[in-house]
Amino acid sequence: MKVAQRSDYTFKYNLKLGRHGWLRLTPAYSVKLVTEIIENIPQNSFILDPFSGTATTGLVASEHGLSAHCFDINPFLIWFGNAKCRNYSTNELKNLKLGVGKSMVEWKKIVNENNWLPDIYNISRWWCQHTQKILAALRQAFVNQFGEPKEDNLSSLAWIGFCRLVIETSSAAFNHVSMSFRDKITTFEIEQVESLYQDIINRIVHSAREELSGSGSVHFVDSREVVSINDVEYSHVVTSPPYPNRISYIRELRPYMYWMKFLDTALFAGELDWQAIGGTWGVATSRLKYWEPHEVKLPESLKLVVAQILEKKENNTLLMSNYVWKYFHDMYLHLHSLRSSLKKGAVLYYIVGNSSFYGVQVPTEKILEDSLKSLGFTNIGNKVVRKRNSKKELFEYCVYGTWNSKL
Repeated sequence: MKVAQRSDYTFKYNLKLGRHGWLRLTPAYSVKLVTEIIENIPQNSFILDPFSGTATTGLVASEHGLSAHCFDINPFLIWFGNAKCRNYSTNELKNLKLGVGKSMVEWKKIVNENNWLPDIYNISRWWCQHTQKILAALRQAFVNQFGEPKEDNLSSLAWIGFCRLVIETSSAAFNHVSMSFRDKITTFEIEQVESLYQDIINRIVHSAREELSGSGSVHFVDSREVVSINDVEYSHVVTSPPYPNRISYIRELRPYMYWMKFLDTALFAGELDWQAIGGTWGVATSRLKYWEPHEVKLPESLKLVVAQILEKKENNTLLMSNYVWKYFHDMYLHLHSLRSSLKKGAVLYYIVGNSSFYGVQVPTEKILEDSLKSLGFTNIGNKVVRKRNSKKELFEYCVYGTWNSKL
């Protein structure tokens, strides 16, 4: 059976959809896919997304009048997700525009001052010195007007607009799954940056006017140690965890996080990726060499795949086998802890992708199904969502199951 690539089931579908298109993050999954999953969920349901990312699940739930809690460990994504899921009054949006207007006046007066710049490695690869100077002055004008980015504040919209500006004036290119750089860096003048920002903030404010009838919020929770917020028993889990493919979320988020002061060193970036399931940035890779699992009973299907990778005897086979082992080990811990926060009869939907190492296929959907079965879930299965944009036999699946017990 031929499986289509379905770009409408990827982040590309989100780019022109109001709040969903505020910032681009390649691994984000499709609004359309989430909508199809939740469209028949009863209104009294409470949804959990333990891998929030850009809060797609939380926002879609809010747009459909549902309640959702989302979890993440990345402080930038928590801030950003809550800003996306928040309702903004007409008066707040009016005050925001006034504040932005005042910042634009001050910005031009301080553009030749020695304003703060983020300590991004090889920053001139991203922006030329002239553009850096302009962006730094605008950032300082926003700080003077609004203060640094903070939770539950209308100024978040101004800062999200700044994040969008930062990436649109950079040399970053998004012509494949991960981020790369263009050969030539474009120099932007003040008038160009002002026009671009005004267009960005106008679009953000326009989409922020739409009232959300439901409730979505993002919380700092490690997905390996799931807790209930306010003792809620979740009736549905709708999520897309990282795939076991060594694509680092932190890599693409770095420019935003540095400029917004959610990140100040490469070491912290590596530490954050080490905490994330499937993270491989910096120190997260070097620590894999010495990582040892907890004593948990993992599926035989995982042990077989790990053994096959080790048999290849290529460079870094031990590292990659440890990576695969740790990914599913952490996912097992996640599913194990999840059970105590689920309502009896809770239904799970996990959008996941398989992967390949040294020609060895890693059947993510099969290993997760086996983990669910060993932990007492029932009605377990999967269906293919789409073929991913690759020559390899890589697909996305929806793995599902039901929790019918009480711990």
